[in-house]
Amino acid sequence: MSAFIFLAVLLLLIALGMPIAFALLFSGVAVMFQLGQFDSQIVVQNAIGGADNFVLMAVPFFILAGEFMNAGGLSRRIVAMAGAFVGHLRGGLGYVAIFAAILLASLSGSAVADTAALAAILVPMMRQAGYDPARACGLMAAGGIIAPVIPPSIGFLLFGVVANVSITRLFLAGIVPGVMMGGALVIAWWLVSRRASMQVAPRKPWGERLALLGKGFWALLLPVIIIGGLKFGIFTPTEAAVVAAAYAMFVGAVVYRELTLANIYHCLLVTARTTAVVLLLASLAMVASYMVTIADVPGQVGGWLSGLGEHPLALTAAMMLVVFLAGMVLDFIPIVLIFTPVFLPIAQQAGIDPVYFGVIFIINCSLGMITPPVGVVLNVVSSIGKVTLGQAARGVMPFLLAELAVLAALVLWPALVMVPAGWWR
Repeated sequence: MSAFIFLAVLLLLIALGMPIAFALLFSGVAVMFQLGQFDSQIVVQNAIGGADNFVLMAVPFFILAGEFMNAGGLSRRIVAMAGAFVGHLRGGLGYVAIFAAILLASLSGSAVADTAALAAILVPMMRQAGYDPARACGLMAAGGIIAPVIPPSIGFLLFGVVANVSITRLFLAGIVPGVMMGGALVIAWWLVSRRASMQVAPRKPWGERLALLGKGFWALLLPVIIIGGLKFGIFTPTEAAVVAAAYAMFVGAVVYRELTLANIYHCLLVTARTTAVVLLLASLAMVASYMVTIADVPGQVGGWLSGLGEHPLALTAAMMLVVFLAGMVLDFIPIVLIFTPVFLPIAQQAGIDPVYFGVIFIINCSLGMITPPVGVVLNVVSSIGKVTLGQAARGVMPFLLAELAVLAALVLWPALVMVPAGWWR
């Protein structure tokens, strides 16, 4: 009964247009009333506890690192460097977008920031070269959602906090699946572009390639610092976020000399606004999470899925289907905060590794950012690329299918996640 009340109130309030954060709060309060345990102090204590978390300090710093990276010229140099090596191929700008998306994902962890940077630079170039604008925007969106999968990942940070799972293990386990998503996009783009009519850029000489590689060296060094520091225990994920922000600011301001005081102020302002939204969601979601636990909602949902309890593969597939459908109507962060405390205990009871579940769960949540009608990344890229949301949705379809194929492969063969994750230990 508690599970039904929680979901019914949540969906009703979302349908009425209430902000997700407050919908989560009132869903938790509704369960409190249903159990006869309403206490305003418990509500306040859990709300404060939801935001008062050392690990969550990493969120604003990773967001800030992404803003400094875009304003300081790191993103542009990554794109130029990728163009030097693959830009001469047929559909070369598409391959540039994919490889740049993978590299940018290892720098910021924000799908929206990475997509905005890529689309602003590459979509005008692709339109001028005769590429289909809708298809170009679709590729940018599909490449952008690799950011929450390859470390550093804000999605893994939130999942780790809510699920009490090692964030370092999640970071390291996401590397190979993120690269697989990029590989799937390469295959999909090759199939799409071989029939299209577009200009082919001239091959750049090796001297120019090495020069651009040298200019991008400082940007490429950031993921090495972050992954190396986590791997060897030099710093925690939260400290890694601070290092990333400080490094991006130093490189942008001192090395590339493109990050001015005005840029820094703007980056801080954007980061503060974004962080306020994320932390409000995390804070009020903790009230819902607390009541979900007290009311044993995972147990009740597990009862609905009891027929699948002895079949981990079928159970995983069913949960992933629910998350994918939810991604069509909910944003990334609310899905993480709503479904993690419900599904993870069920998965663990069925013997599913929490790190593995976290990786496929975050990939699935990422796919929701490019599925209409909510699809925040799809909306961002359609706005920057000056195409309608419908055109962007049509353009992203081949790439969404490619990334769904990767998710299906990870569900069918968990070793694709767990074996590479063991390499980094």
